[in-house]
Amino acid sequence: MTRRHFTVSLFSFFAATVVFAAEKSLLNLDKSGIAIQGYDPVAFFAVKAPVKGSPELKSEYRGAQYQFHSAKNKALFDAEPAKYAPQFGGYCAFGVSKGKLVEVDVNAWQIVDGRLLLQYSPSVRDDFNKDASGNLKKADVNWPKLVEKKGK
Repeated sequence: MTRRHFTVSLFSFFAATVVFAAEKSLLNLDKSGIAIQGYDPVAFFAVKAPVKGSPELKSEYRGAQYQFHSAKNKALFDAEPAKYAPQFGGYCAFGVSKGKLVEVDVNAWQIVDGRLLLQYSPSVRDDFNKDASGNLKKADVNWPKLVEKKGK
């Protein structure tokens, strides 16, 4: 192997390692790999309420299984999953703004700047909303650190 080929091979190995490391995942899933406790992510946008999905209507996105109330919602999700998937892996947005991973109550949801946010409780959602923009910015900064530290 020539020195040039060795250098290219070594560079390729390190580049692949960096890409692999950057693909860590941190998701709030049940034991079956279901996101949002089986609720339809599109329903939060379409009907402005949590609606339970069906195990027969499901899609996978970034390692999570999402369930849908209707074939139409599944199609919308499949066309633009990043638009509908909950932010911060489905963990509490206020918790992430504080650098913590906290479970959620699907009834404590909100859409901020077109992003589905889940919160621990309605009162935590109210606290988050005292400075929604600032808390969202903090969560955006903290999320990659949490993924790196606790992701798989």
